[in-house]
Amino acid sequence: MHIVWDWNGTLFDDRDAILAATNEVFAGYGLPPLELDGYRAAYTRPIWTSYERILGRALEDGEWERIDAAFHDSYHRLMERCRLAADAQRTVDALADGGHTQSVLSMWHHDRLALAVRRLGLGLAFRRVDGLRPEEGGGLKAEFMVRHLAALGVEAADVVMVGDSVDDAAAARHVGARALLYTGGLQSRAELAQFGVPVIERLADVAQHI
Repeated sequence: MHIVWDWNGTLFDDRDAILAATNEVFAGYGLPPLELDGYRAAYTRPIWTSYERILGRALEDGEWERIDAAFHDSYHRLMERCRLAADAQRTVDALADGGHTQSVLSMWHHDRLALAVRRLGLGLAFRRVDGLRPEEGGGLKAEFMVRHLAALGVEAADVVMVGDSVDDAAAARHVGARALLYTGGLQSRAELAQFGVPVIERLADVAQHI
């Protein structure tokens, strides 16, 4: 079996940094800080739709780009204190020892993603690491999943996607792969469960579902 991991909110425990960076951005709009439950109520993909929910209006021309740049400026500073999720290293190692192959597909900037994967000691575990290239604007993960599997040369029927948002599960369904959703990110368990795939509380539970 091949496991495709999401990074942010799954292997990388950056939930607090994302929430803090979002609050820094929207403080400039005069909005009060969001608590986790408030962020979860607004969160969806693509992420600019979340920002429209927070603002209560459609984004203006060029506003998405400005917000995205400001968010990443804050996030890249705040993420320096973040670490791997509990059980991440142990789970990745156990899956490799069990003969499974693994890769990472993220909607984070590719260069920073690749650096973080190496810095946190997981670089040798993955056959491929894919994030957003400079010319790519993000959006939904489904088409990126198509390209990721094609580059790996694996069949979707032999793939399990592990992520923290329904966008991850939708990407898996788009290509005909299975999905597991993990509660360590920014969507509530109730939202994840609505997609109809297994929801896990610990990364160590991945092995029970493959």
